[in-house]
Amino acid sequence: MPDPKPAPPPPGTAVRDTARDRVGVVMGHEGPYLQLRPLSGGREWDADPEHVRPLTPEELLRARVAETNARSRAGLGAEPPGR
Repeated sequence: MPDPKPAPPPPGTAVRDTARDRVGVVMGHEGPYLQLRPLSGGREWDADPEHVRPLTPEELLRARVAETNARSRAGLGAEPPGR
């Protein structure tokens, strides 16, 4: 008997979309897809739940530091708007 598919991560979960090699936060579900948004906000994208996995605490920290560094290099400040 095949293993049942695991439940998709709930909204608010930080995940990696392995198909696109992008990190985002689950915003919701639409049909068979998850809607993900970048950690600091921005445009959502659809992801196949089979290609999404929750981030470990270490991966989340690394992703947040990388975003902060990128914003700093772009002269946008350390904190994204709305924080």
